[in-house]
Amino acid sequence: MKKNLVLFFLMISTHFLNAQIHEIGVFLGGSNYIGDVGKTNYINPNKIAFGILYKWNKSPRHSYRFSYTQSSIIANDANSKILGRELRGYQFKNSIKEFSAGLEFNFFDFNLHEALKMKTTPYVYSGVSYFIYDELYVLNGVTKNDYQRGEFAIPMIVGVKSKLTETLIIGFEVGARYTFTDNLDGSLPKNGNLQSLKFGNINSNDWYVFTGFTLTYTFGNKPCYCAE
Repeated sequence: MKKNLVLFFLMISTHFLNAQIHEIGVFLGGSNYIGDVGKTNYINPNKIAFGILYKWNKSPRHSYRFSYTQSSIIANDANSKILGRELRGYQFKNSIKEFSAGLEFNFFDFNLHEALKMKTTPYVYSGVSYFIYDELYVLNGVTKNDYQRGEFAIPMIVGVKSKLTETLIIGFEVGARYTFTDNLDGSLPKNGNLQSLKFGNINSNDWYVFTGFTLTYTFGNKPCYCAE
């Protein structure tokens, strides 16, 4: 897995090295889950999340963005304010390994070649994510792993970023992922032999959220959108 990630980002960097300006960096923050177990808070990071990201800045307003992020997600009915969940008493832990690609849009011009000017802008990002997780099921009140599988999600990220120096950019973002599964928590097992163990709202898919900071380093030739 680690070797594949290194090759993935090396290929991207090599392909675009002489075309436009680039950013490569890290993400560090927290994660939380929204579904049929535990609290219902939308933003409630409770496990560490970290990752790497690459951006190809096509203009001062938009960038192509590629990233890999991983974390664990946990929830416990004992922490919920919903009486039915408190009485049920389920809990779970799952792992998320996410690959994402899409478009980042800046609300204000973010021309990184204007070295003497302080730059700050809000931004939004969306695209498509593919993540690997554990299929779970709950038997006699105990959550168990069945097998590992992959699924797609739609990322919806809002954030703000600013230049620290001529080559370093810091950002803060909150990113919700709408997944195409309802079984991050074991409430709707895919395994046909476990269908009798399903619980919760089977008409609503699960979400997970990454909240945290990004730090990227910029490099590359002066892009064509800059004035001479």
